[in-house]
Amino acid sequence: SVLIITKTYIVGGWAWAWWLISDIQRITLEIMTLQPKCDDVETAEGVAITVTGVAQVKVMTENELLGYACEQFLGKSVVEIKSVILQTLEGHLRAILGTLTVEQIYQDRDRFATLVREVASPDVGRMGIEILSFTIKDVYDKVEYLSSLGKTQTAAVQRDADIGVAEAERDAGIREAECKREMMDVKFLADTKMADSKRELEMQKASFNQEVNTKKAEAQLAYELQAAKEQQKICLEEIEIEVVQRKKQITIEEKEIDRTEKELVATVKRPAEAEAYRMQQLAEGQKIKTVLTAQAAADKIRLIGEAEASSIKAVGKAEAEKMRLKAEAYQQYGEAAKTALVLEALPLIASKVAAPLSRTGEIVMLSGDGSRVSGEVNRLLAELPVSVNALTGVDLTKVRVALFSMTRGHLIGHKHPPTLKDSPSCQAVVPCC
Repeated sequence: SVLIITKTYIVGGWAWAWWLISDIQRITLEIMTLQPKCDDVETAEGVAITVTGVAQVKVMTENELLGYACEQFLGKSVVEIKSVILQTLEGHLRAILGTLTVEQIYQDRDRFATLVREVASPDVGRMGIEILSFTIKDVYDKVEYLSSLGKTQTAAVQRDADIGVAEAERDAGIREAECKREMMDVKFLADTKMADSKRELEMQKASFNQEVNTKKAEAQLAYELQAAKEQQKICLEEIEIEVVQRKKQITIEEKEIDRTEKELVATVKRPAEAEAYRMQQLAEGQKIKTVLTAQAAADKIRLIGEAEASSIKAVGKAEAEKMRLKAEAYQQYGEAAKTALVLEALPLIASKVAAPLSRTGEIVMLSGDGSRVSGEVNRLLAELPVSVNALTGVDLTKVRVALFSMTRGHLIGHKHPPTLKDSPSCQAVVPCC
């Protein structure tokens, strides 16, 4: 017969087991706490000391290592497993204590614990056990070796402490002075920064106030601009409303005009056209009558004009002949004839000049001592011949000679005697009152 044994490891799960055939055994996988202790173990210097520690171990769950643990510890209780591991750790702890001095063990416990864990791990690992942690709990002796070390260390520490206090006080004084100086520097720097901050704050406030005022002004201008735009829109709307009203009114007026026009056509134009036609016919008849009458009047006027033209022509010829004869006579008379014509015209000129004076009742000219009235009158009378010569071309100084000649009958062929009085002078004297 052949016996077949199959091993199956289940960690934290379940499996089928045949009754009366399968054998089921369990092993704990929880952490186990061990407290190894080595009493009166001599160190490398022969000093007997007692060391206690604390170790945390557990069964490893890898298949191969778990198999090792099952082979070693299946069927044993937790106490038995702890006892086996504890004895292994204590053996390694004793062996390591014999290679170290008391000072190494006491002063560097972490290195001592690490060394124990490194040395014991391979052995307990072959049993499927893993050392999670190992620490030295206590180290003491019965010969007061450690206390002596403590006193020496205490004295050294006290000495170092006193030195440290003195150096600390010295350093404290130096540091205090430095701190005061730094404090003053910091204070001055803080004051400077505060002044700068205050100045920057004031500048920022001024800048903010300027921006605020600018924004307020912009807002006010924007408001006014918007108000103006809205007012302009309102005005445009009112204008549009007025335009619409005007358009409607114009439409109504146009319709009223059309109605009035049609009414006028019916009531005025048609009767007026009829009356105009009647008047046109009457006017045509009147026109024909007027044309015929005008033609007759024109013929009459033409005949009268022709007769008057013939008469005027004959009179003109006679006048021309008369003027020719006068010209021949004047040419014969010469300068005396021209003077005679001037003298004939002088009474007419004098009458025209004196006409306004005929409506004057009296002229009174006042003059006294120093007055220039008489002088002005004499000046006017003296300038009169020159003015007459400039206006008419007749020299009154020569007229005087002609007058004398005419008064003595030297003017030959003159039919009318002179009208002026025989006088040795032609000057008129105006008395001054």
